[in-house]
Amino acid sequence: MSTSASNGTATATRTGTPPGPRGRLLTGSMLDFQRDSLGFIEEVALRHGDVVRYRMATMWWYQVNHPEGVRRVLQENNHNYPKSDLTASILRPVVGEGLFISEGRTWLQQRRLMQPAFHRHRIAAFGELMVDATQKMLDRWNPPGRIDVAAQMTGLTLDVVTDALFHAHVGGEPEAIARAVGTLLAEINHRFQVPFYPPISVPTPRNRRMRHAIRTLDRAMYDIIGERRRGGEGDDLLSMLMEARDEETGAAMSDRQLRDEVITLFIAGHDTTANALTWTLYLLAKNLEADERLRAELDEVLDGAVPTVADLPKLPYGRMVIEEAMRLYPPAWITDRQAVKEDEILGHHIPAGAHVIISPYVTHRLPTLWEDPEKFDPGRFSPENFAGRPRYAYFPFGGGPRQGIGKGMALMEAHLILTTVMQRYRLRLVASRPVEAQPLATLRPHGGLPMTVEPVS
Repeated sequence: MSTSASNGTATATRTGTPPGPRGRLLTGSMLDFQRDSLGFIEEVALRHGDVVRYRMATMWWYQVNHPEGVRRVLQENNHNYPKSDLTASILRPVVGEGLFISEGRTWLQQRRLMQPAFHRHRIAAFGELMVDATQKMLDRWNPPGRIDVAAQMTGLTLDVVTDALFHAHVGGEPEAIARAVGTLLAEINHRFQVPFYPPISVPTPRNRRMRHAIRTLDRAMYDIIGERRRGGEGDDLLSMLMEARDEETGAAMSDRQLRDEVITLFIAGHDTTANALTWTLYLLAKNLEADERLRAELDEVLDGAVPTVADLPKLPYGRMVIEEAMRLYPPAWITDRQAVKEDEILGHHIPAGAHVIISPYVTHRLPTLWEDPEKFDPGRFSPENFAGRPRYAYFPFGGGPRQGIGKGMALMEAHLILTTVMQRYRLRLVASRPVEAQPLATLRPHGGLPMTVEPVS
């Protein structure tokens, strides 16, 4: 690779078209990618370097692996790299013009409106809610026995985001929204697996199911918004968003804007956190030294007390464990952009219209950036060890202006949930069941994650 192994600095001695695999005559590298997406994108990075070009049927993809190239796409020249048409076509029917998919002035206005709701002092108010939901889940466990950790974490984070968004609402609408979002997530995952699936306007069984879920979601969402408009007040995220005003114009969000942003938060606010927690518990079960060190920290700091947001700064190893788990298994494992104008990245030409791929999964495992990259080592994220790394050697929440707005809330939630679970239970892997990563819209264990639970003595 054209990088320095000592500090990851790009040397980029080549110019022009990036190198890459030749692929097959008709399909290019599409079959290789579909057969083993993670293996393929990691292999081409190791074999061909900082920027790789390959063909997917009729489209050329440009995979940017080096932190300086990632910085170019996400930060330095981010206006040239909006979400791709492919991603937009899959997500827009569900999230509309929500923050994740919107661009330009629409995105900037929405970001300004939403930012205050995610200030650390405001999200800290949800800490007790997160711990309470976790305690209720743990009360339902029946040790010694077996659970699907992936399903448990998904259910838990869905409960948390439902309560955080709609805490003041009484009625069945939040549950209807949660069920509809579950259906839509399944359909979104299918479309990322089969990107040439017919558009939602075509009346296939899947598309009819998707349209029905969207109608259910819209009806329930607008009922809640209408109730709040008529005078209902609350202390939840929906209330914060409804109170938000644009600093320049004084304008509030319309019903449609509220709907789009809430659904975006609903989807992003539980699926990624659930997967981050699932992989964290998996890695701790495989690494007993890290497991015991984390338990020792919890015993010393909490001594059995229920954790609070105020305790988290005193529990640094727990945070390091979560960050290392997201290095190895970043939930948002890949993202694609589409170049508006031609550009140059690390000496390589990127033509206008090119599909540009960046993958935390790949960059987080580059041996030029991370010593023994396959090893689970939370110590990488101690302040002294992490300080010298390039900014985009690690980017599980993206970066630049579009870095995930809910990053602080997601990390707080994961830390509180992990602490609460570890205080009460030990989780052990089922020996006969191999665990494989499945790269869908997010990175999750294929077929779930069965584990046995035992109470902490």
